[in-house]
Amino acid sequence: MERYAPSAKDLASRDVVSRAMTMEIRDGRGVGPKKDHCYLHLDHLPAELLAERLPGISETAAIFAGVDVTKEPIPVLPTVHYNMGGIPTNHLGEVIQSKYDAEGNWVEDVVVPGLFAAGEAACASVHGANRLGANSLLDIVVFGRACANRIAEIAKPGDPVPPLPADAVADSLKALDDLRYADGPKPTAQIRHELQMVMQENAAVYRTSEVLAEGLGKVDAAVDAFKEVGITDRSLIWNTDLIET
Repeated sequence: MERYAPSAKDLASRDVVSRAMTMEIRDGRGVGPKKDHCYLHLDHLPAELLAERLPGISETAAIFAGVDVTKEPIPVLPTVHYNMGGIPTNHLGEVIQSKYDAEGNWVEDVVVPGLFAAGEAACASVHGANRLGANSLLDIVVFGRACANRIAEIAKPGDPVPPLPADAVADSLKALDDLRYADGPKPTAQIRHELQMVMQENAAVYRTSEVLAEGLGKVDAAVDAFKEVGITDRSLIWNTDLIET
């Protein structure tokens, strides 16, 4: 971090650190078999301090990476926590959807009835894309209140609820059973991994219209692949040879 933030170094904001990590990986200085992540060292800190100040990180590293943070580095990679979300909303917290004409020109933004977003998930065009310290907290305090006020305006206690279609329960149960008993050739872990790779490569720290458009096609392909999903036999889930690490 001395190269990217000479003064702040390790205490630089998360968007700066995320960009630095990404540049290091892109320049071929990543680690691991695929050279696709970095190492976070905490082993220079006393074990007692780690247990007191960073118990959550220590536990997460042990569970998901099999790493003892007092002795080994943690494999890390920027994830969605470095950015502010992409669900577009108005100033009331209502989710909006853009409408376009046949030529792809924007026509208008319309409210999606009953759907709200606030905090890290929302894009109210206040903070921009960078996830700086306390941004999401400020966003959720301001726009969370705006959501509550708007909901109080449009939904009153005792308002009638539209009845469900007669076959709603049956359709839901059928959709659940279709998935529960799916026996296609693709395990859920493989489809999840494919989607994860698309998001890391096409919707990560550096985003352009071309890269995002390419990623959109790949996401569609991952969604289509779910038609071939197969649910693992419950009797095999404890076979550690079958568990992706």
